[in-house]
Amino acid sequence: MEVHEDASSVILPDSELGTTAPSLRFSKTCLKNVFSVILLFIYLLLMAVAVFLVYQTISDFREKLKHPVMSVSYKEVSLYDAPGIAFYPGKARLLSCKHHYYDHIPPLINPGQPGDIECTTRRINYTDPFTNQTTKYALVVQGPRDVKKKELVFLQFHLNGTDQDFSAIDYLLFSSFQEFINSPEKAEFMKDCESSYSSWKFSGGFRTWVKMSLVKTKEEDGSETVEFKQETSVVNYIDQRTKPRSDQLFFVVFEWKDPFIQTVQDIITANPWNTIALLCGIFLALFKAADFAKLSVKWMIKIRKRHLKRSRQVMNHIS
Repeated sequence: MEVHEDASSVILPDSELGTTAPSLRFSKTCLKNVFSVILLFIYLLLMAVAVFLVYQTISDFREKLKHPVMSVSYKEVSLYDAPGIAFYPGKARLLSCKHHYYDHIPPLINPGQPGDIECTTRRINYTDPFTNQTTKYALVVQGPRDVKKKELVFLQFHLNGTDQDFSAIDYLLFSSFQEFINSPEKAEFMKDCESSYSSWKFSGGFRTWVKMSLVKTKEEDGSETVEFKQETSVVNYIDQRTKPRSDQLFFVVFEWKDPFIQTVQDIITANPWNTIALLCGIFLALFKAADFAKLSVKWMIKIRKRHLKRSRQVMNHIS
């Protein structure tokens, strides 16, 4: 009896170990499978996010190419290239033209009488570029240069008689008086200027003060266009002369507003190298995620086969 009891006591623990060991192996295998599935879903989610980032990056790059951003920069100068001022006086006559500095204009002496013409001027006739029939007469005057000394050009015109209800003189500004002087075809030069630049007016009986600023615009083809912006102030002239009603005096002043040339250009903010680097990083992450998913699936299949093999061994052992 003692021997039988000892044998039973020895056999019983072996049966317990045989039942608990497969359950522990099964629970570990199940946890590994669940963990692998979770990792697989995480990496699939990351792959979806990477694909979305690729699509969004390419879309943003194309959108930035279609819509460039306007860039404005300022360049400070002490001397401008003297602009050309083309006047179309009609029947009016230039009485005086002088350069002054520091915004100071001395009192008028004998207004309405011919005075000193100290400006560089040219007179030219050319065909109207819009009608190609009428001949236009222009008086071209060299504009101010020294913006630091606040150089200005003061002109006085006189109109002896007119049959119009309103009296005014037209003028236009172009970028360089020296280009006009050096041009062999000055008539064609003026026709191009009139076609490219806007014209303005100043009225009789007033002193019109024009402050100019220069804006350069760079086009996509690399060419550059020049535009003048103006701020005008008008002061009434108190005429104390005894004169007929049709007699008119015109006063106009031209001066640079500030020493800054404004440059406007369209720039593309999309950097192709940054986009390429970002896409390379995203594709690398995609390949790494795909490689890891592939290894995870292989590992899961291997674990599954091992688990089935052990299950069959246990079933064979039990049977």
